[in-house]
Amino acid sequence: MSKNWRPATQLVHGGTTRSNHGETSEAIFLTQGFVYDSSEAAEARFKGETDGFIYARYGSPTNDMFEKRMCMLEGAEDARATASGMAAVASAILCKVKAGDHIVAARALFGSCRWVVETLAPKYGVEFTLVDGRDLANWEAAVRPNTKVFFLESPTNPTLEIVDIAGVAKIANAIGATVIVDNVFATPLFQKPLELGAHVVVYSATKHIDGQGRCLGGIVLSSKDWIDENLHDYFRHTGPALSPFNAWTLLKGVETLPLRVRQQTENAARLADFLAEQPQVAKVIYPGRKDHPQADIIARQMTGGSTLVCFELKGGKEAAFALQNALDVVVISNNLGDSKSLITHPATTTHKNLSDEARAELGISPGTVRFSAGIEDSADLIDDFAQALRSVKA
Repeated sequence: MSKNWRPATQLVHGGTTRSNHGETSEAIFLTQGFVYDSSEAAEARFKGETDGFIYARYGSPTNDMFEKRMCMLEGAEDARATASGMAAVASAILCKVKAGDHIVAARALFGSCRWVVETLAPKYGVEFTLVDGRDLANWEAAVRPNTKVFFLESPTNPTLEIVDIAGVAKIANAIGATVIVDNVFATPLFQKPLELGAHVVVYSATKHIDGQGRCLGGIVLSSKDWIDENLHDYFRHTGPALSPFNAWTLLKGVETLPLRVRQQTENAARLADFLAEQPQVAKVIYPGRKDHPQADIIARQMTGGSTLVCFELKGGKEAAFALQNALDVVVISNNLGDSKSLITHPATTTHKNLSDEARAELGISPGTVRFSAGIEDSADLIDDFAQALRSVKA
């Protein structure tokens, strides 16, 4: 297949393998195992002497199509699809480290990602350091002789901070460490971490890739060598495999990714501008606005804004709850990247397990709200927020 296709074409046709029936839509291969023509054929397959599938935990034709399509979009050589975004994150990190190794991670992470770094990894003798990822000097200062992995999100969840991926990669390359980037908030359309020097990219495909609230999924993308040397055996033996039905659902979702993300981003930008003018709002953080604190880095490494808006209400938790409860079009949910507009209060949901001090370090106040733009008409979203803000004291 042509690798010169542009993203919208890749996401419709990339990686498609048709059976002898010549189906238009990708087929769902709901099978646990595969049969062989002979005992010798089975032996050769297990030895790796012939190509083909062995067991659905290792891979299936439907999963393979999804992985190849995402590789084309991301510019990766190989990938493994996982049962969820957190399965992708945990697999990418844990397959690379062993007891005595050290992880450096940006402190601004999704709550479950921090749990993997702060709680799970140390149980197996892996050390960690959390840094303010916005300053490259912090990454450099955290390096130890046993540092093996740098892990970050950019933009971050929920405060949309930006990490200089190329700068972090330069530091990591100097010591032979692996840079793993969670690229969910930027989407593969607006940011290419591998082109910026990262070694591994992970996604919760549950978010924009499905984008319609139907299923869980994740994916780890990298070079073929990195997958073969690090992830391959871990993946086969620990079993975080994606269901073929979910892989098929994600294949259908990814076809419309550019259309949905374009509309979501336009809606997010318009709402950010609207909120910035409201007296009840203390501040708005949006990567597409010139007043973003790291607009210079955004201009270098992103080609679009985001489908997410973070803003802070002056009235704290009471104001945040009043706003959310008064919304009509926008629904309260801790998911994001959906075709429906969603809103959540991070301090009591996605980041509730962090201490007050940790949340304050990340800029998550009682009044912080995260909005995920859907594909509705932007005028209806603005009208909805306008009426809901009347429930909030200025």
